[in-house]
Amino acid sequence: AEISAKAQEMPQDEDARLFRLSTSRHEDADNREYADYSYARETFNRFLANRGAAIAVLIIAIIVLLAIICPMLSPYTYYDVDSSQANLPPRVPGLEQVGIFDGTRNGVDCYAAQGVPDAYHFFGTDSLGRDIWTRVWCGTRISLAIALVAVVVDVVIGVVYGLISGYFGGKADIVMQRITEILSSIPQLVIVTLMIVVLQPGLGNIVIALFITGWIDMSRIVRAQVLKLKNQEFVLAARTLGVKPKDIIFKEILPNTLAQIVVTFMFSIPNAIFLEAFLAFVGLGVPAPTASLGTLINDGYKAATIFPYQVVAPVVVLAVLMLGFNLFGDGLRDAIDPERS
Repeated sequence: AEISAKAQEMPQDEDARLFRLSTSRHEDADNREYADYSYARETFNRFLANRGAAIAVLIIAIIVLLAIICPMLSPYTYYDVDSSQANLPPRVPGLEQVGIFDGTRNGVDCYAAQGVPDAYHFFGTDSLGRDIWTRVWCGTRISLAIALVAVVVDVVIGVVYGLISGYFGGKADIVMQRITEILSSIPQLVIVTLMIVVLQPGLGNIVIALFITGWIDMSRIVRAQVLKLKNQEFVLAARTLGVKPKDIIFKEILPNTLAQIVVTFMFSIPNAIFLEAFLAFVGLGVPAPTASLGTLINDGYKAATIFPYQVVAPVVVLAVLMLGFNLFGDGLRDAIDPERS
């Protein structure tokens, strides 16, 4: 009663000001066209709104381009040995005048002292005279190849395994889950070490290790999503209409699990890169003279106190690469499922 009394006492001009329509005609408000965005467009817009994730994508793209282009344009290779250019500090053309990356150590021009005044090594050279710039980007290629293998393993093996196990259930699910439990109980490092005893150290052993255990987390996540979806109405309707199980799995259930699949394999990429770097650091990686970020860190670590630039460059590239993929995964997860952010 008090509210209605105050409303009656309110002047008409004040009432018109407070309750004025946003448009002069009701037809304009009814006929206004609103942007019709698809789910993919909304996800893309949310992802771009995350500046950290957008910058991470740009960083990853730059690293990929450098890994592809730099070894091709470099006058050196990752395996060339030149003892006359051993342990040279970084030298970049155009920066000698400002005293940065000018190839000097303790005020001495190392390039002139070793008889190569016209040479340039952007990241310096190692103890064998190999160009670290070329070796770093060749090593980045191997890390990216490991990342690609991790994605293929997760998608091809983990997704299919999880879909079959979760949808059919029963004895098939029990047997398949016992297999994953047995495999997951064996650490990847133990598997790779055992393979090194039988085989030779190399990139193939890391790939085999990923094929053995790298898909388990993906299969469990997909299985959990299938268990949640397979009893919902749209799946029951498809069964009632006589749709084949294969079509239900790959046409009805799989599209509704893509968000979790994409996020999971994005986080598996830095894990795979770190696995290669760690194994190479402890001597179980690719054999010499093949360059990888892990082997470069291992080689530079031995001379880190005397020539720190030899270990700084591969460590920075590895850290930036892993940070970029982690930020990319975080941004993708928040964009796909904003309620979890």
